Amino acid sequence: MFPILTVLKGKDRALINRHPWIFSGAVKRLPKAQDGDIVQIHDHEEKLLGYGFFAPENQIVCRVFEFTNQETAVDTYEYWLAKIQRAKDLRTKVIDSNTTNTYRLINAEGDFFSGLIADVYDKVIVMQLLVRGTEKIKAWIIEAFLELGYEAIYLKTKEVSQKIEQVQTSAMWLAGEPQEKILVRENNILFYVEPMKGQKTGFFLDQRDSRALVGQYSRGKNVLNTFSYTGGFSLYALQNEANLVHSVDISKTAIDLCKENVHLNAFEEERHTGFAEDCFDFLRHNRATEYDLIVLDPPAFAKNAASVPNACRGYKDLNLLAFKRIRSGGIIFTFSCSQRIDRDLFRKVVFGAAADARRNIRILHQTTQPADHPINIYHPENEYLKGLVLYAE
Repeated sequence: MFPILTVLKGKDRALINRHPWIFSGAVKRLPKAQDGDIVQIHDHEEKLLGYGFFAPENQIVCRVFEFTNQETAVDTYEYWLAKIQRAKDLRTKVIDSNTTNTYRLINAEGDFFSGLIADVYDKVIVMQLLVRGTEKIKAWIIEAFLELGYEAIYLKTKEVSQKIEQVQTSAMWLAGEPQEKILVRENNILFYVEPMKGQKTGFFLDQRDSRALVGQYSRGKNVLNTFSYTGGFSLYALQNEANLVHSVDISKTAIDLCKENVHLNAFEEERHTGFAEDCFDFLRHNRATEYDLIVLDPPAFAKNAASVPNACRGYKDLNLLAFKRIRSGGIIFTFSCSQRIDRDLFRKVVFGAAADARRNIRILHQTTQPADHPINIYHPENEYLKGLVLYAE
């Protein structure tokens, strides 16, 4: 028998609509349970609505992973194995294994698995336990990944998960041989990924489709890739016969690995130059080259609601600099991965930059995360990545 969390009358509408977060203000009666325990969720009439991970000290007091009105054995290995297997089955439908061996396997709420991110790098899984609940079932998660054929598992920890969600496990290899550098293939382009030292889980898998789109527009072009990290967009441009590619990132370590990835794919190194510089300063001051295509893919500027105004100013300044640098007839790929800034707000910010630049700008594409980062239709917060492909006259 699971502890029971009871929701207030009139506060169950979001749950009936399958939104997976229960906020503290919606709770009528808290269960006698510990942080991270699995609890049953009942409405005010004590009807079963589902199961979730309990977090008594948080504003989000419960994260629902199973919506059902039937008693369900959610505290078994078989239940979690089946959930992960369904996620893997989806990836076999949306990822071409002949050309790509790196993808997101578990996308938290997007796979009805609140609190878990798992990315695949060939036979290695790099995962993030985002809440105490998933940490408590860690042994089942590891066993399931190994049963499904993955050979090594590395845990990366987020500071916010440790501070706010009370996740206690530190970054470590949980199974298999430790690997400092993994060779992966994405659309037949090779990359080295460093799971222990790299950003996120080691690579920005969510930009796969947009990288391919950059490639389509790159032939014969001068391309500037800002916030380039280890060169994802740069390599696609080089693969598709860009005239030259400049990769800019403030991290020298990232630029060094970007150059290594260029060499790994046997691209002509004279077509590529890496700059370990601040991207804003580079756009303002480096005038030696005119660009036909500019990629703006910064980190999340808005980490919380309070930071949204400053983030909007940052996005506007960045896009304005690009509008001033792009050649007539050029293309800008601009992105935001800030969950707090939705698609409409981001578009308004870019509109403001275009208006200040006083150039005719047209939208060619609107982009989002790829199919291995599925979006739970009941959980719009799951859609964090948005992008615009712009034509500048």
